[in-house]
Amino acid sequence: MRNRKKSATVALETLGCKLNQAESESLARKFAEAGYRLVHPSDGADIYILNTCTVTHIADRKSRHLLRLVRRRNPNALVIATGCYAERAPEELARVEAVDMVLGNEEKAQLLQVFGRGMASPASALGPSPVLRTRSLVKIQEGCKQFCSYCIVPLVRGQERSLPTGEVVDEVKAKVGMGYQEVILTGTQIGAYRPSLELLVQRILAETDVARLRLSSLQPQELTPGLISLWADERLCRHLHLPLQSGSDPVLRRMRRRYSLANYERAVAMVREAIRDIALTTDIMVGFPGETEQEFEESYRFCQGMGFANIHVFPYSERPGTLAAQIPGKVGERVKKERSERMLELAREAALRFREQFLGRKMTVLWEKEAQQGVWVGLTDNHIRVFAQSSEPLRNRLLEAKLVGWHNLFDLWADLVN
Repeated sequence: MRNRKKSATVALETLGCKLNQAESESLARKFAEAGYRLVHPSDGADIYILNTCTVTHIADRKSRHLLRLVRRRNPNALVIATGCYAERAPEELARVEAVDMVLGNEEKAQLLQVFGRGMASPASALGPSPVLRTRSLVKIQEGCKQFCSYCIVPLVRGQERSLPTGEVVDEVKAKVGMGYQEVILTGTQIGAYRPSLELLVQRILAETDVARLRLSSLQPQELTPGLISLWADERLCRHLHLPLQSGSDPVLRRMRRRYSLANYERAVAMVREAIRDIALTTDIMVGFPGETEQEFEESYRFCQGMGFANIHVFPYSERPGTLAAQIPGKVGERVKKERSERMLELAREAALRFREQFLGRKMTVLWEKEAQQGVWVGLTDNHIRVFAQSSEPLRNRLLEAKLVGWHNLFDLWADLVN
């Protein structure tokens, strides 16, 4: 019998947003279909691809660290940097001694064409991928034209572009056919989807058998009564991420955000009235140029009163080429750290309060993996992480569980029902 050549191996690692994750997931599938074998980044792949983020200087630094780390671990690998950092500063990344190739966002989707097919047949290479999960991300658009004063994203993702509605619906159908129970719609700004996000969600719910559909980040001004009414379908997950950025109107104006605190409060009230037990999560930036102590206190008190399920807190990071980089009144690193710590403590309190109200209640959980021997972890539709004991495999099953106590700091322990 003739020996078959070993298939070339590819490792993908992703930093940053859900859009990056969706693009990596799509890229991984294309490599597998072309005959490459997908492996974990620590397994010494022939080709290592890092999908970078550049939203902060910390993301840039982490990208450089990972690229150098993989080169030390695997000197013979072909190391490729792609994504938003590669789009913003290709020359800078090319100077990193670990990098063999730098490709921007437009070139990312064509990456497979650089290598052609793998050395094995596609059928022999396909198998479980480290990228695939019980939930799958589907990209519906990219690009942004809002140009918030602090944000580098419009410069690295370009103008808004939406995928055809029929193409997205077909992609969701394909993910359901592959066995995924939950699909997450993602993009740079999914509320800018054209012809409309409401129409797209309607069609997905009407034309597919997806068990759970989750939306990623939305802006408060994008929450129309028509869109909110779609949550009458229980398959639409009760979780919305509404980036606030600041709870101070003067800071929001300097940020060039397109809403006021009053607009934000009205949107939240409308959502909570229509969708029972919804989890509302947000982003808060501290130390934006010119942020006074009074403005920070306003932001803190506003967040305190909103009852968020979680708050992602991050200090302002100057990005070259943005308007905010020219705003006077830079906030010192010590002050930014102090404000971050206060806001993070508030975030912890808010997360605990939100989860506490569900103790003693029954909820449906999508079980994802075995966290340890006989202990499984999964997510409720309103994004509460839950653990339970089971001798039977639970992966990728939607099962009812009673939330009975705390597990770790922010997770809940559950007993399976029946």
